[in-house]
Amino acid sequence: MLSKNLLQFLSNLKENNYKEWFHENKPAYQILRKEFEQFVALTIADISQFDTSVKNIEPKKCIFRINRDIRFSNDKSPYKSNFGAYIVPGGKKAGNAGYYIHIEPGNCFIAGGIYAPPADRLKAVRTEIYENADEFKKVMNNKIFKKHFKELYSDDKLKTAPKGFPKDFEDVDLLRYKHYIVSKNISDDVVTSDKFTDVIHDTFEAAYPLKSFINEAINYQLNLDD
Repeated sequence: MLSKNLLQFLSNLKENNYKEWFHENKPAYQILRKEFEQFVALTIADISQFDTSVKNIEPKKCIFRINRDIRFSNDKSPYKSNFGAYIVPGGKKAGNAGYYIHIEPGNCFIAGGIYAPPADRLKAVRTEIYENADEFKKVMNNKIFKKHFKELYSDDKLKTAPKGFPKDFEDVDLLRYKHYIVSKNISDDVVTSDKFTDVIHDTFEAAYPLKSFINEAINYQLNLDD
């Protein structure tokens, strides 16, 4: 279970997002990061009950740094106001679909799938959907899946068929996504309760078929091109 202290620290950080405050409160941050790391370790162990591919992942390789990359951003705040972890074989930079935990006061959520994949991997997923649309729709229309998720993340969705795919394809709408990921918002109260572990388990298990479809598509289509 995550503590209320963790959310409180992130709230304070958002209001005091500068280096002097962070350095003064770094001991508290280190304790809370360790708490989050232990939570991610428990989550990995739990997920491995239905997805053995994550079994031996090191929590540290899943957790994102608190420091922001401000090189190309108008917002020069040096720190993120959230803790995030992306659980995927090979670590968070592996480029495959996985499970994401986002802890931010008032904006906590968990997600499954792949966000902003590189061009070759996005094309691989779209190609697999084009060639096996019925299988993908079976994943999306599964009763358990629909109980947890409303729809794929649709920000930046294309207005027409992506380059290289026919515009008259019956399920062309399924090819217009730039992200193949689903998410669920979680209240702060649930995040700091015993219920959160069960919510994560049930939600990630529901996302597992989507995650598997995406990774199998990437592995098959990219190896096909070799």
